[in-house]
Amino acid sequence: MATVKTGDTVSLHYTGTLNDGSEFDSSVGGSPLSFKVGAGQVIPGFDAAVTGMAVGEKKTVTIPADEAYGEHNEAMVQVVPRDQLPDDMPVEEGMQVQAETEDGQLMVLTIIEFDDETVTMDANHPLAGEDLTFALEIVSIG
Repeated sequence: MATVKTGDTVSLHYTGTLNDGSEFDSSVGGSPLSFKVGAGQVIPGFDAAVTGMAVGEKKTVTIPADEAYGEHNEAMVQVVPRDQLPDDMPVEEGMQVQAETEDGQLMVLTIIEFDDETVTMDANHPLAGEDLTFALEIVSIG
C-alpha cells in the first residue's frame, strides 16, 4: 500500500482544534485540502504529520507552535497614533487590515485594542503561539 512521501500531492480531510477544544478550521463537509508534501504550501508540522500515512488512514496529531505558525512575537505588536490612520477607516477589535512594509510587501495586521488616541495592531498570525491539533484522513495520494 502506497504511503505519503515528500513530493507527493495529497488530498485529505482535516479538523483543526486548539488546546481548549475549540475548532478553528475544517474541510469536513466540503472539498478536501490538496497540497504537495514538502513544498512549503502548509505549516511544517502538517507536512510531517501526513508523511507515511496511507489512503483511508485516520490519525490525530498535535503540532507545537514552533512547527505551526511560530511563537507569538511581541515585537510584531505596535501601537499606532490614531491620526496616522485614514479618517474614514472603521476601527473594530479583531478587524484585520492590510499594510505595506518598507520593502513593498503586504502584511495583515489585526486590531487588538484601540482608544481615542491610539490603535494597537498585531502582525503575528492569529494562531501564533498556539499548539494545533488536527484530526486527519487521507483521501488520495498522487
